[in-house]
Amino acid sequence: MKKHLPLALLLLIISAGGQAETVGCVTTAWKLIGANHKVCVEAFADPKIPGVTCHVSQAKAGGVSGTLGLADDPSQFSLACRQTGPISLPADLPKDEEVFSEGTSFLFKETRVMRLWDQPHNTLIYLAISRKLIEGAPANSISTVPVMPWGTNQPNGR
Repeated sequence: MKKHLPLALLLLIISAGGQAETVGCVTTAWKLIGANHKVCVEAFADPKIPGVTCHVSQAKAGGVSGTLGLADDPSQFSLACRQTGPISLPADLPKDEEVFSEGTSFLFKETRVMRLWDQPHNTLIYLAISRKLIEGAPANSISTVPVMPWGTNQPNGR
């Protein structure tokens, strides 16, 4: 039992991260044995910026290894973030901060989303990177959210 404790702790750390909910998945290749290859879309709210929601699409490997959770998912993803309500920026907003993390292989790869604050342009920038913990961050995707007023209080809906 003690022999498996380090592996269990590592899996817990890898699976920890932002709270995402799966919106849906689309099969990209049918597999005779095990799960199909697919692309899944997950949604998560920025944990410190109310009014911003991001969607990440990621390729998920199927087959026997994918079904068992041992597959190395490809570094293929896309990111889109939008204002979905009034944005309230905290006074002590850091210039950059991790807002989401998800393991994409058994031990060595993860997808991370970082929030950058471009104060001169009043824009939140979300940068997704696929990171092999040993080799760096070769794949990336970017989305921007200008900080703007939400809703209108003008007469006649203008």
